[in-house]
Amino acid sequence: MGKAAATGHPPAIKKEVDRIYGHWQNRLMKQIGAAQFKQQCLAILDRLGPEGLIVTKHGRPIARVTPIGADSASLIGCLRGKLKIKGSILTTGERWDAES
Repeated sequence: MGKAAATGHPPAIKKEVDRIYGHWQNRLMKQIGAAQFKQQCLAILDRLGPEGLIVTKHGRPIARVTPIGADSASLIGCLRGKLKIKGSILTTGERWDAES
C-alpha cells in the first residue's frame, strides 16, 4: 500500500494542495530557510513579530514559529498592507430569507 493509498489522495492532488497552501503562506508570512534559522535562532526569536514566520527547507514550508502569549493589542494592524479587500465586507453577495 503506497503513500497515496494511506492518505486517500493521489500524489498529484496532494502536491497541488501543498503548492496552493505554500503560495498563501508565502504571501502572508515572512519566511526563512532552515539553515539560516539554525544559525541565527536566538536573534530571530528576539525580533519575532506577532505574525510569526515560516521555516522552509528547499522552499517548502516545514514549520511555523509564532510567539506565545502575544497580546491582542500587538496584533492590531499587523496585517496592514498585506491584505486587499475586494467587494463589500458587509454582505455575502447572496440573497436569503431568514424565515425560510
